[in-house]
Amino acid sequence: MNAEAQNIALVTGASRGLGAAMAERLGARGWHVIAVARTTGALEELDDRIRAEGGPAATLAPMDINEPQAMMQLAGAIAQRWGGLDLWVHCAIHPAPLSPAGHVDGKDWAKSIQTNATATQNLIGLTEPLLQAHGGTAIIPDDPRGGQKFFGAYGASKAAQMALVQSWRAEAERIGPRVLTPVPAPMPTATRNRFFPGEDRAGLSPCRTEAEKILAAAGI
Repeated sequence: MNAEAQNIALVTGASRGLGAAMAERLGARGWHVIAVARTTGALEELDDRIRAEGGPAATLAPMDINEPQAMMQLAGAIAQRWGGLDLWVHCAIHPAPLSPAGHVDGKDWAKSIQTNATATQNLIGLTEPLLQAHGGTAIIPDDPRGGQKFFGAYGASKAAQMALVQSWRAEAERIGPRVLTPVPAPMPTATRNRFFPGEDRAGLSPCRTEAEKILAAAGI
């Protein structure tokens, strides 16, 4: 199968957790994965795992989604090489430390809004035409924490992200792309460990299991 004939998936936040699991499962299905994360080593390990399962080599993009110019260049490169995207999976997130609302650190608040809401808005603008070109799908998992004690920064920024995504979904209902917002079961991720250190992880669902559920529900 040549590059032009492959299904093309962009996975932002692909270095670990659910993003890495989604990239791995897509690769195992023969998809070409464009993996975006800040850590080069983790992306290289992801590529090794994909190829170990018989998948094609991934395109590794060690970038920060908070750098609009870098994201614009990536979108342009995708358009030039593949003409569009069949799938965008967005798992990049900033999990601000738990804190009473009146004591949220200003830097953590700003980074939460920037990463979880502003960068998502920028990526929607960049990926929408690429997804429309291939009749593609966007998957942006939800983690509803708004209003929960001590989740002020994370909950508010994630709620803002989801409000934006839900508007996009409504707007795109007839013209595309398809926009999905699954809610995975609790998983043993670094994000969850940051929120709940010392938690018994035995009852948590593996990231790979949740990735398979999400892809199956999406018909992928």
